[in-house]
Amino acid sequence: MAFGTLDLLTFLGFIALVIGVSLFASRREETSSDYFLAGRTLPWWLIGFSLIASNISTEHFIGMAGRGADIGLAIASYEWMAAVTLVIVGTVFLPRFLRAGIYTIPQYLEVRYSSTTRTIMAVFMLVAYVFVAMATVLYAGALAIEQIFAIDRTLAIWLIGLLAGAYTIYGGLKAVVWSDLLQGVALLLGGILITVLGLRQVGGLGTFLASQQDKLHTVLPWNHPEMPWLAVFVGGLWIPNLFYWGLNQFITQRTLAAKSLAEGQRGIYLAAAIKLVIPFIIIFPGIMAVELYGEQIAVPDQAYPVLMRELLPAGLTGIMFAALFGAVMSSLDSMLNSAATIFTIDVYQRHVNAAADQRRLVRVGRIATAVLVVVGCLWAPIVARAGSIFEYIQMFWGFISPAIVAVFLFGLYSPRTPAHAASGALVLGIPVYGLLLWLLPNVAFLHHMMITFLVVCASLALNTKLAPRPTPFVLELASGLNLEPARHGRWFGGAVVATVVALYIVFF
Repeated sequence: MAFGTLDLLTFLGFIALVIGVSLFASRREETSSDYFLAGRTLPWWLIGFSLIASNISTEHFIGMAGRGADIGLAIASYEWMAAVTLVIVGTVFLPRFLRAGIYTIPQYLEVRYSSTTRTIMAVFMLVAYVFVAMATVLYAGALAIEQIFAIDRTLAIWLIGLLAGAYTIYGGLKAVVWSDLLQGVALLLGGILITVLGLRQVGGLGTFLASQQDKLHTVLPWNHPEMPWLAVFVGGLWIPNLFYWGLNQFITQRTLAAKSLAEGQRGIYLAAAIKLVIPFIIIFPGIMAVELYGEQIAVPDQAYPVLMRELLPAGLTGIMFAALFGAVMSSLDSMLNSAATIFTIDVYQRHVNAAADQRRLVRVGRIATAVLVVVGCLWAPIVARAGSIFEYIQMFWGFISPAIVAVFLFGLYSPRTPAHAASGALVLGIPVYGLLLWLLPNVAFLHHMMITFLVVCASLALNTKLAPRPTPFVLELASGLNLEPARHGRWFGGAVVATVVALYIVFF
């Protein structure tokens, strides 16, 4: 596939547009609220597109498409259950977080439990962002660029990291969300384009559905090694979903920056609606790639890049390169900004310099972002040893996500749970999950997550029974935001849930 002058101009023009708009929108960011939470002024439509753009990256275009090529449409459960989870987050989690007036998710743990609990989660999140999330996004993006355009993988890693890091360092969250808007639209349109071209190549939608019936089932046997139906509907899949969409800083930071509760909820519901269609523009192409070019695909993660390389006509290469590059940068800039926020607010200000003024906090955030870029780029090549990118991400988040979900749920619904119980539970989750991986290597890691979650919950319940908090916790109002919920929010949430049920029935 040739990469001509027009393609190069298209690609460079798109990148220049993204960076220019982001820097213009984020000028004069002077306070920590401006830099880390965009001054708490984000409207719902910007929140919704930013949530999707931050989420959809090479983890999806490479990792999820690859899993789709391997096990089929069942991997769509991550997306459709995410839509349901977003409804839960908007109606249950977000009102409490905005009421607390927090900058970061770990900060809520200090409000509810103690500074120790907050610090433990902050450290866990920083390590996971650098060595799991950022590294995999960088590696997967570089892998795609290498496959399609024959650019050295290491060079591609540093190119992606330095470009995304540059405008994130300067503009903070506002730069990130505006870049997400442009990149999110580009990657969604690019995904639709590849899907349409792929369907034309296989003979149309009807032909595709008829020829790939074996891979178009959403429900797999209860003992499937990766996506057993038991884990999907009543088990471990809910753990990573609740963690990712409700307790993960690089996602929730957009909703914490909403100008009101209603705006945050509308943004979340918009993201939930978009989530419903994501499998059709990512997983379908992965399945089509195997049908069309299976002999060229050595490992499943190559499915989407090979499909792009073979299908794109002259003149569209630059557009798709820009869309793919945008997918990488939109996730990476979000992770960078959120990791820098956690370091600055939860570590530096809390334990190093509590008296730091606003300008110093912004400066520390920018320095932290630069350091994180370098560390992520250095670690990214290690991901090559992990096999499936998507499975690597989901499996390693399991070391911390079950315990975090348990601690937050007890914090929200058990006012007598003491601080020491929460701190111990966060630490307990790591050896329990690791032991399960070692003792039961052939059991789906989603089952490992659920078992870990139940063990941690038992620990929290026992500590609450034996040494309860002397007085029940009451969440005080610490925010000046309008906390009136969105009108018709329950109706929209119900429509999303009903659509998910219908999709499972159709593809059962």
